[in-house]
Amino acid sequence: MQGCFGFAPTGVREQNPHLDLMEEDILYHLDLGTKTHNLPAMFGDIKFVCVGGSPNRMRAFAQFMRRELGLAGAGEDVADICAGSDRYAMYRAGPVLSISHGMGIPSISIMLHELIKLLHHAKCRDVTIIRIGTSGGLGIEAGSVVITDMAVDSSFRPRFEQVVLDDVVVRSTELDKDLAEELLTCSRDIPDFPTLIGHTMCTYDFYEGQGRLDGALCSFSSEKKLDYLRRAYEAGVRNIEMESTAFAALCGLCGLKAAVVCVALLDRLQGDQIRASHEVLWEYQQRPQRLIAAFIRKRLGLVRTD
Repeated sequence: MQGCFGFAPTGVREQNPHLDLMEEDILYHLDLGTKTHNLPAMFGDIKFVCVGGSPNRMRAFAQFMRRELGLAGAGEDVADICAGSDRYAMYRAGPVLSISHGMGIPSISIMLHELIKLLHHAKCRDVTIIRIGTSGGLGIEAGSVVITDMAVDSSFRPRFEQVVLDDVVVRSTELDKDLAEELLTCSRDIPDFPTLIGHTMCTYDFYEGQGRLDGALCSFSSEKKLDYLRRAYEAGVRNIEMESTAFAALCGLCGLKAAVVCVALLDRLQGDQIRASHEVLWEYQQRPQRLIAAFIRKRLGLVRTD
């Protein structure tokens, strides 16, 4: 493993020898540091980390989890732990950390590097990390929730290519299959929307990279687009987004049990633009959150009384 940590039930195994030589580690984009903050006191009891693109969505998720876990002050606003930075937002709800990661592989990878170091410095144990978000569906109904079993690239391969210095490093993008099955089992108690397991295709772009015809540039025909998307479907792809390969690769290298759970806002075989109303889209975005909340409650042994 290169340049990360491994997580074990007894603690965190450091895998980056350079960090041992540093007197202080400044987590610049999170506005945290080993000398300026007592990270074990702040984060040592974290068991679940949920990440998503939008700061507002992750604040709402933290508020939702406070209600779901019956925490004191559940009706109050939550403080942004990273308020000194305008890059990411971070909120707590008991043992749950809710963090925004922005859009695309570069943004999520920066956040993950600093998040993983944060968990290491805080001496966290047995952490489960889940990306919750939105995506374009492929051959599935809008509003369906996809639990990713494998993140694939634009050629439908389970790999993430990262240029390190002047070398191209290829990393696996497999996710924890037991965790995916556990999430699917939890979904059976939420029957009002469909949930399935499938491959998630990760691209570097929202428009041409995902075969859209409605961007500022388009160099292909509608027939070529549909042929590509149908081949993706035949390869097992059920949704498309822009973060999962980097997320799966980095979490896998660092030994974190990880999952990706995204709602499909449309079926890309039927069109490119998202035409649902804001009210419908808001309800769609609650679906992964409801599933993750049910999973966390089950893990914590909490039973709903409503």
